[in-house]
Amino acid sequence: MTGGRADDARVRTVFLGSGGFGRETLRRLAGRDDVDLVGVVSAPPRPAGRSQRRTQTPIADLAGELGIDTLLTPERLRVPESIAAVLALRPDLLVLADYGQIVPAALLGVRHGALNLHPSLLPRHRGATPIPSAILAGDAETGVSVMRMDAGLDTGPIIDQERLALDGTETTPTLEAALEEVAAGLLDRNLSPWIRGEIEARPQDDASATLTRPLRREDGRLDPRRKAIDLERQVRAYQPWPGSFVDTPVGRIVVWSAAVDGSGGSPQGTFDVLGLGVGDGERLRLIEVQPAGGTRMTWEAFVRGRPSIAGARVEPAP
Repeated sequence: MTGGRADDARVRTVFLGSGGFGRETLRRLAGRDDVDLVGVVSAPPRPAGRSQRRTQTPIADLAGELGIDTLLTPERLRVPESIAAVLALRPDLLVLADYGQIVPAALLGVRHGALNLHPSLLPRHRGATPIPSAILAGDAETGVSVMRMDAGLDTGPIIDQERLALDGTETTPTLEAALEEVAAGLLDRNLSPWIRGEIEARPQDDASATLTRPLRREDGRLDPRRKAIDLERQVRAYQPWPGSFVDTPVGRIVVWSAAVDGSGGSPQGTFDVLGLGVGDGERLRLIEVQPAGGTRMTWEAFVRGRPSIAGARVEPAP
């Protein structure tokens, strides 16, 4: 399916996004001569932080900085009132990046379609958490796909992709920042030829698809029965949410940085001065941690202040 016929008018475009992944794409769309950015759709403000102060999304903040007149923040996009509000902007094109809601079919049929920038090499890692999923899986590469959306979950035909090699040190925030730039460049290169009808999107191979799911708080619990490499990837993947943590006799510890130590360690589930014994007979070396209610510190400093942790065991889940 192609983008449709071309004319000399700027393309009336609505951008949908909430998370930081879409910021550079929105910034570049706002500066394009062939785009008339008539509105932005984002999630509504939510309570955040210890103060639970209602906070706008990164995309809503950027829309204000860019002077975009129309910002819609529907609680639910799929209700008739929200659909009508978007269609009232008379868009020819929708561009979506990290919005967080399903786009209803009534919005997908605009003249040039709805283009989704997805931070994975589709059909791998469809769904809600492609960036942490790539880290968890130990993928050697990831990337960004731009696709024309259909009624499925990240199942639409691919317009183009760009790959990014991974070196095994990425955290979710650092990888998201890198992919934010990749996504903006990918759309930059493809948008004009798509609008002119020069690109034929190609179907995805559904047989090769993998599906991710939203993360839950309990997913962050470090299970010492697992291999050290899996736990080290978890620590990097689950930043900032849901974090990685263990419950100990001296309280919950959040683990910010860890490494695989193949020299052997304490028995499975037992702490020592270097870290935590885990299920493959190795040690998960703990590098930077944060006790409940405290500040981030090295594991060495933590043990120095709480020497009873050496020899203690991980507390079971409640």
